[in-house]
Amino acid sequence: MRGSLESLAWLFGVASCHFVSNEGVRAQDNDTSWHQYVRAPPSNVVKPKAVLSEYTAGGVANPEGLITGNNVTTLTREGPEAEKPSLVLDFGQNIVGSLEIDFAGSTNTSDGFPGLRLSFSESLEFLGNRSDFTRSDNAGQGSGNPPKIVPSGTDQIAVRNEASTWLNQWGCEYGSQVCSDGLHGFRYVKIELDALPEDAPYTSVYGEVIINSVTLQWSGYLGTPDSYTGWFECSDADLTQWWFDGAYTTEMGTDIFLDNNTEPRGASSPSLLGKWVLHDGAKRDRDPYMGDLAVASLTSYLTHDIQEASRNVMEDLAQHQRDDGWIPPASINNYALPLFDYPLWWVACSWDYVMYAGNLSYAEAYYPNLIKVLDTYYTSHTDPATSLLVRQSGYGDYAFLARDGSAAYYSVLYVLALNRAADLASFLSHPDDEARWRDRAASVSAGVLANLWDSEAGAFFDRSGHSAHAQDGNSIAILAGIAKSNNKVDYAKSALAYLERATAQPYGHAFYDAGGEEVGEGFSSRVYPFISYFEMAARFETGLADSAIAQIRATYGHMAAQDPGVTMWEGIGAVGSKYEGAFTSLAHGWSTGVTPLLTNYVLGVRPLKPGFQEWVVRPLPGSDLTWARGVVPTPFGPLSVRWGRNETDGHLEVNVVPPAGTNGTVVVPDVGGGENQGQVASLSAWADDGTRVDGEIVDGSIVFRVEGGREYSIR
Repeated sequence: MRGSLESLAWLFGVASCHFVSNEGVRAQDNDTSWHQYVRAPPSNVVKPKAVLSEYTAGGVANPEGLITGNNVTTLTREGPEAEKPSLVLDFGQNIVGSLEIDFAGSTNTSDGFPGLRLSFSESLEFLGNRSDFTRSDNAGQGSGNPPKIVPSGTDQIAVRNEASTWLNQWGCEYGSQVCSDGLHGFRYVKIELDALPEDAPYTSVYGEVIINSVTLQWSGYLGTPDSYTGWFECSDADLTQWWFDGAYTTEMGTDIFLDNNTEPRGASSPSLLGKWVLHDGAKRDRDPYMGDLAVASLTSYLTHDIQEASRNVMEDLAQHQRDDGWIPPASINNYALPLFDYPLWWVACSWDYVMYAGNLSYAEAYYPNLIKVLDTYYTSHTDPATSLLVRQSGYGDYAFLARDGSAAYYSVLYVLALNRAADLASFLSHPDDEARWRDRAASVSAGVLANLWDSEAGAFFDRSGHSAHAQDGNSIAILAGIAKSNNKVDYAKSALAYLERATAQPYGHAFYDAGGEEVGEGFSSRVYPFISYFEMAARFETGLADSAIAQIRATYGHMAAQDPGVTMWEGIGAVGSKYEGAFTSLAHGWSTGVTPLLTNYVLGVRPLKPGFQEWVVRPLPGSDLTWARGVVPTPFGPLSVRWGRNETDGHLEVNVVPPAGTNGTVVVPDVGGGENQGQVASLSAWADDGTRVDGEIVDGSIVFRVEGGREYSIR
């Protein structure tokens, strides 16, 4: 046993193990108090919550009938002098699927059936005379891609005279007229008795429409309480709610890949059709991108037994690997969208999948792809003088930035990927590959420190010769182990202190400091929750739990307090706005990092070997959280953890129930800033059979090694 460690990093050593199926595992715990936080609808049929009366106009009778179910709702317009009938339904939170309207019938007062036009929006801010985004907005680009069938931005209905049920599906009712875009992600829908001139003679702006009901056929993964394999709860109800809001946001994007409701710009792929995938967003970017899985998959693994949604994406992209080793970021543009960083995320996410799912057969099957991407593609884009990556000309990254030269982000992500690939090589008994990749990671790390560290600012430059410092390069450098302290500099704490000073906004930390304005206008005020996840994780890793939790509260508190609430935005712009206006996805899986952060760091549970055969529980509660509890799903069964503060001196008391077949380490930190070291040193672990387990003090924490299949109480 070592007596002095750097942030207990030794705990995260790895070794090989066998895969055990996770099928059928559910969140097995008698505590159901967390059910109140679940956001998913109770069934696949979703009903609206309210009619927004301030938007009701014209001849609308009994609009509340669409909520109460008492009698029909009628829209009537008899002539050009009459105001256009319209109403707005609020479903209470973002939802995804196909709208269904049950009509009692209609009456014509002119040529053509009475027409309805539908506008969808995730927020009231962008609810206008067209949808905030509709599939046709990205359609009609290039031969072979779907046409732009609703250039108006609204979905159209010709309401028949007889009783009928209309389901919003992509296509047109009459040739190329009276068209709808199908599935939408939205909170609000505006229904108007109106028609497009180009839809004549089939629809008319006049007549009467009688509606029995309006519902939605839910499309995503239905995350009801019985479907959860893991959960989290703590003394801060907001943090708890955001954990479940992250789960819900990811559920909305977890769907079956279908031809007519995915990204229309060359994304439809026969190799994905009919499979579960994790789309980027509910309303937009309905295509699974590799980088997004770096966060969204973690959220998925910790909440539901739907790991295949991530695996299907990673397998498909690997199967489309180019001869030079490059792995496409998504199926969009027929697997040809030029992004430089996403093949590295494929490596990193493959490691995540193996660690959480334990599926070593996946690692074995795609090991040749791993070798090819690291040893062929990226070696051909390396500066031999510095060992740093050089972006391939014409390629972008997660933010579609053309960062010329050697950006810190690319090289530090390369180091992270190399070390994770070395772990996979170790699991599969390929020692030569492991050694080669670890040696290369060390060389690149040295290059980053030698060429990109700004000693004046105390942070890594975004690129050599540029004044900007970026959140991505600094944060991932810490997680990749590059920013370790030496006798002169604590690189990690220095870089994080700089980000706090230079990028903090009331709604989170921007992804660039002021120098970022040279890269793009507004970058010093733009917050990407995706990249912020890595900074928050770096803060926890560096022992800065209070600042990590403060950043969580700023970022997720802002989104939760704004319309539409609940779901998590793709990006936050200046003064807290939706960063790309109406186009912004307000339910984006890559922004759900609050969920894995709270489980991995506040509850403190992480895998150390594939499939949690070995694990660590190391709570990092910060100063103001008094308790947390939860369940983490593993292939061996649920791993249950509870901790609270002793009422006398505030030291942590921990209960752990690990599944049989596993072993792990429970690390109880001194949360009193050194004041409780005596109490920590006196803690003992007792198994449920009365057996005492002795611990050992390491860097001020007490460490217990325990076997699964028993309950342990540390007091």
